[in-house]
Amino acid sequence: MLYHSPSHGVMDLEQVFQDIINFIREQPQAEHKLIIGTDSQARDEVTFVTAIVIHRLGKGARYYYHREVHRRLPSLRQRILLETSLSLGVASRLTEMLSRRGHQGFDIEIHLDIGQNGDTRELIREIVGMVSGSGFDAKIKPDSFGASTVADKYTK
Repeated sequence: MLYHSPSHGVMDLEQVFQDIINFIREQPQAEHKLIIGTDSQARDEVTFVTAIVIHRLGKGARYYYHREVHRRLPSLRQRILLETSLSLGVASRLTEMLSRRGHQGFDIEIHLDIGQNGDTRELIREIVGMVSGSGFDAKIKPDSFGASTVADKYTK
């Protein structure tokens, strides 16, 4: 699975991970958040974009994104479930990589493209429960910029 970085071009997940660690090491005293979010755009097919964001609170961020195309899904619920599953898969892989290299306890947020307004409000409880049950913090709109801003930018 390849990711695109505006700063470094095409990278695999191992390279993304190492770049995240280097970014944190630049200012280890700063507070960092690791954010994963997926958004999708449906046309004849559905384009899914998963973003990984390393945010140095108050001092900038770096991001990486992976884009994939799937056949059209029959419902919004299935699309949101797949978005969430894609984010959880990446978060799980990064958690494993962090743990193997002695960086346990690093909180990862999953940013979901759902919110109180619109058709997705009925899915909030189910989707947030899915993320929380997987051991990650869930953020919904308007606090889910990883999905609704970063990933959304590359679904078009």
